[in-house]
Amino acid sequence: MYKTAAEAAQFVEGYAAGLSEWVIPTVIFAPFTAIPAVAEACRRTVVPRQRLAYGAQNFYYEAAGAFTGEVSADQLLEHGCRYVLCGHSERRHVFGESDELIGKKVGRAVEKDLVPVFCIGETLPERQSGKLTDVLTRQIEEGLSKISARELGKVVVAYEPVWAIGTGVVATPEQAEEAHGFVRKLLVGAFGKSAARVPILYGGSVNPENISSLVSRPGIDGALVGGASLKVESLLALHDACVKAAKAKGETV
Repeated sequence: MYKTAAEAAQFVEGYAAGLSEWVIPTVIFAPFTAIPAVAEACRRTVVPRQRLAYGAQNFYYEAAGAFTGEVSADQLLEHGCRYVLCGHSERRHVFGESDELIGKKVGRAVEKDLVPVFCIGETLPERQSGKLTDVLTRQIEEGLSKISARELGKVVVAYEPVWAIGTGVVATPEQAEEAHGFVRKLLVGAFGKSAARVPILYGGSVNPENISSLVSRPGIDGALVGGASLKVESLLALHDACVKAAKAKGETV
């Protein structure tokens, strides 16, 4: 819940202007009220659409109806959204969204050709009590229950340990790599070999100082960034660190 429409548009323009020639794909998840302004700002940039896109922080799975305060997939598509967050930790733990509800959102997003960024992750008590794998298994099984193996290719997964979000505490690269490896194993086991290509992002107090140590690890394909993405300079620093890590891995962008 940051930035007016004008502030969001200025942010996108500043970010696009500061990008290097080699651009890591970036998605801006704007508040609903700022989406039209962000869309227009993205259209004005010279950055290719597949490299600078935008999406929504949430939506509801029904097509229409008496759901006061909610937004549908069609309403997002009308403004050119290509992505939507599903199951972000704050939606789960502040607003009480269930695994079942999140699964319906993921299924609806895929049906409407929106790319769901499907968020999963454990709380501190769950990790401390040894329930990490149980939590991730449940979240993945229920959250992806509405899609097929073919449709999984339209999904991005984001592992965000709740205990590391907004706390300044970040999972160690080893912890993150271990969790990502387990998630990958679950996906391949449930959907087949093609699941090896599904991007898995890390989220949780990511900043320009720690991003390199995270995205350089095997199996960590990018980052879902919160507070550190609110300033143009910080997001550009994150982007440049990801470029260096990708080059070090021998990847092409």
